[in-house]
Amino acid sequence: MNSSLKQIIDSYDSNASLDHAFTIPASWYTNDELYQLELKSVFAHSWQMAARGDQVSQPGQYVTADVAGEPIVIARGNDNVLRGFFNVCRHHAAAVMTETEGTAAQLRCPYHGWTYSLAGELKGTPDFAGVCDFERSQNGLLPVPTAVWEQWVFVRTGERGKAAPSFNDFLSADLIAQIQPLNMQSLHWFERRHYYFDCNWKVFVDNYLDGGYHVPHLHKGLDSVLDYSNYKIENGERFCLQWSPIVTAGAEAETGAVRKGQRALYYWLYPNFMINWYEGAMDTNLVIPRGVDKTEVVFDFYFADVSKAALERNLASIAIGQRIQDEDTEICKSVQRGLNSRAYSAGRLSVRREAGEHLFHRLLAADLRT
Repeated sequence: MNSSLKQIIDSYDSNASLDHAFTIPASWYTNDELYQLELKSVFAHSWQMAARGDQVSQPGQYVTADVAGEPIVIARGNDNVLRGFFNVCRHHAAAVMTETEGTAAQLRCPYHGWTYSLAGELKGTPDFAGVCDFERSQNGLLPVPTAVWEQWVFVRTGERGKAAPSFNDFLSADLIAQIQPLNMQSLHWFERRHYYFDCNWKVFVDNYLDGGYHVPHLHKGLDSVLDYSNYKIENGERFCLQWSPIVTAGAEAETGAVRKGQRALYYWLYPNFMINWYEGAMDTNLVIPRGVDKTEVVFDFYFADVSKAALERNLASIAIGQRIQDEDTEICKSVQRGLNSRAYSAGRLSVRREAGEHLFHRLLAADLRT
């Protein structure tokens, strides 16, 4: 790590208690070297959501993904075992599987026809006779650790031998215990949408973790169904739960019709995965860095009822989510512009509202320093 980058990282005091803490400095959102370090230290060594379980539920199904800048393919073998691999041919490095998802009897590179089994074993090498000291058994696809939790498949792309928590330790027993009673397996995937933000990925996460601070000012419809005065923030080791009672009195008609139940639960899993749960509905957000000031957020929408009879209601629910994202898109762009101004270096945190953001910044600092 060069001295200037170290100086930027060390400019943040991660030991400060919430009532004394500042946010991470503006340079953490604008410096390209720090962004590149995040890809290697934060994203490569954390467990990343890479696929939905329904995409790879049957033998032969596969999904490709970009995880921490690495091409990944996840496939369910004929033995019904789910495996993840670097989607990189061992011959001349082309992507072996080029579709986003599909079903295949084998994994075949389109460049020179090298073929791998669904278990990653090298099976076919056209016109390769006479090559000395070549061990086919040593040239299968390189695996990546893969784990399944609830409706999602996670992978970890970091180098072998690097210290990293197991998947269960990464989630924590507390989080697993909290999620289990929500019976997420009863919710069915309905639709995926992609949103693009002109901001650093951390701006989007900060916005999510501000304890509802911005909701009364920016999201009038959502605010009408949440009990802002009783909005709670609870931090775990690597996750934050924000939750609010849902109210009906005074609710905006469109939002009130699709945001029902006793509570709204908003889970953030470090560093970049969110679960937004309501009665009978859920959406997840996967935050993907696309550049120091570019971010993609993948939304998956789930509902208890995905029948034709529920189509209109489900689309109305997604429309409310679309409105919220449109509102967030502009404010995140505004924040990124301000972070580049010489008028701003760092801000203070609300003790009442921004404990989740404080946790995020401290976890991030720990990874960057490690």
